[in-house]
Amino acid sequence: MSYDRRSLLGAGLFLAWFPTEPGTAQPAMPQPPTPPQPSTPPQPSAPQPPPAATNGPVYIVTYFEVGAASANQTASTLHAYGMATRKEDGNQGFEALREVGPAGRFAMVEAWRDPAAATAHGGAAKALSERLQTSLASPFDTRPCNGLDIGPAAPLNPNAGYVLTHVDVVPAHKDETVALLRQLAEASRKERGVLRFDVIQQPNRLNHFFLVEAWADVNAHNAHVMAPATRDFRSKLLPFQGALYDERIYTPIR
Repeated sequence: MSYDRRSLLGAGLFLAWFPTEPGTAQPAMPQPPTPPQPSTPPQPSAPQPPPAATNGPVYIVTYFEVGAASANQTASTLHAYGMATRKEDGNQGFEALREVGPAGRFAMVEAWRDPAAATAHGGAAKALSERLQTSLASPFDTRPCNGLDIGPAAPLNPNAGYVLTHVDVVPAHKDETVALLRQLAEASRKERGVLRFDVIQQPNRLNHFFLVEAWADVNAHNAHVMAPATRDFRSKLLPFQGALYDERIYTPIR
């Protein structure tokens, strides 16, 4: 959700956060993946392996889009995939998300104990991509990340509203951004209705970050958007940004 979408946060969005059944909410994908060269035939996009330098937990964010006609079936597929993934050895969390907005846009947020566990899951992720291949409007855009500032583990909550934000800053201001993100995370975890607030970072692009948030209801998120700490963060971040602040709202698929 960007500033031009915040007017949607009201009764209509509140209902979208609480669908009557899995897959009835609307779902986006930040930066589309690089298309193949003309001489290269299209192929399913498999998740990238976690970086070898990572020894601790591995976090993975994946965005993809399917055709609107396939959106509900994809949500059902992700529901089953999520249940199976959470049972895998080394999995420390998995959220399948559908964006509030255009039909057919989804995201997955994963946490794994270590690179070995994440790598072991790679076959299942590749199989999911192949299964959805004929429905994909855009292939999987998978971003392995390291934890930068991780809060307490959040219990699964089917009524939560999730927010994923991709923060892209110019490399020269990476360190200042890290400090700002840590301050925001600390302040946000003290707010009413916060269920999760994590900051993760791409190891191959250290100036790229993700905020992974979960809120009890839309009012809690609205209050967070206008909280002094959030507004101060956005003001200080603006001169460092290399791309628009990409904030999107999702409902969990259960």
